[in-house]
Amino acid sequence: MNYAALRHYFAALLLGAVLAQPAFATAPPAAAVAADNPAAHPSFTVRVVGKGRPLLLISGLTCPGAVWDETVARYASRYQCHVLSLAGFGGVAPAADGSRPASFLPAVRDQLLAYIKTQKLDRPAVIGHSLGGFMGLWLSTTQPEAVGPLVIVDSLPFLAAIQNPALTAEAARPMAEGMRQQMRAGKMPMAQQRQMVAGMVSDTARQGLLAHWGQASDPASVAQAMYELYTTDLRADLGAVRQPALVLGAWAAYQPYGATLASTRAIFAAQYAKLPQHRIEMSQAGKHFLMYDDTAWFFQQTDAFLRVNYAGKK
Repeated sequence: MNYAALRHYFAALLLGAVLAQPAFATAPPAAAVAADNPAAHPSFTVRVVGKGRPLLLISGLTCPGAVWDETVARYASRYQCHVLSLAGFGGVAPAADGSRPASFLPAVRDQLLAYIKTQKLDRPAVIGHSLGGFMGLWLSTTQPEAVGPLVIVDSLPFLAAIQNPALTAEAARPMAEGMRQQMRAGKMPMAQQRQMVAGMVSDTARQGLLAHWGQASDPASVAQAMYELYTTDLRADLGAVRQPALVLGAWAAYQPYGATLASTRAIFAAQYAKLPQHRIEMSQAGKHFLMYDDTAWFFQQTDAFLRVNYAGKK
């Protein structure tokens, strides 16, 4: 298996929508609506939909909360959905005056923990995609008592180590800095953009939507988020997590690079080895956006997990 190619491809899945023109014309996403005083959490906005036990939904790089629209439609009758849109992603205004954030993801983590406390959310379940899955883990390792069960959608606790498990966060910094500078420099060529978006999701309409969100994202915010994602290693901290976790993985998009279901699952298993209560399930055909590509499977897995580990529990 070509691990170097797989690592760069996985990174490209996260980077692909940034600063490129949309491949298909789509309507812009609806603006997020803050659930409380947004000055208390300038790194994100929140839209609250539904009634019941609280459920946090956190999107990935360049995507606003609208990426969860179908998920919210399914769960709003059972849960109170708190849908996050990170500042600078998918048309949401960057934090502060739009200047380059010095420390973006730690601010999101700390402000989100404060939001959980001020809103008096009782150990909310978390569904996070990509960067959002990483954030769900980070919340749990920082304050294990603050959140409930985790659904982690195609994410890893240390993305940079997908090729070399012995890699440290410090050793990853030069690579991450190069990526950060590249993302700040300008637009990705259109041919490459279309290739990368096609690697994230199969449906052409969804490809257009993802490209639109990338076009609408703030380059400095996205570049900083990617840098911090590549230089933060949560693997050693996973033992602090006390809640059950469902890890949903994808592999089909990596098949041209030598990946198999077994080899990709092994990467997930190694990275999550120290997470006490977790189960890994791999989609057979879905690409990175499993809630789009393998919707029935995604809901089947998530429904069953929440029913056993969250519904009715206090």
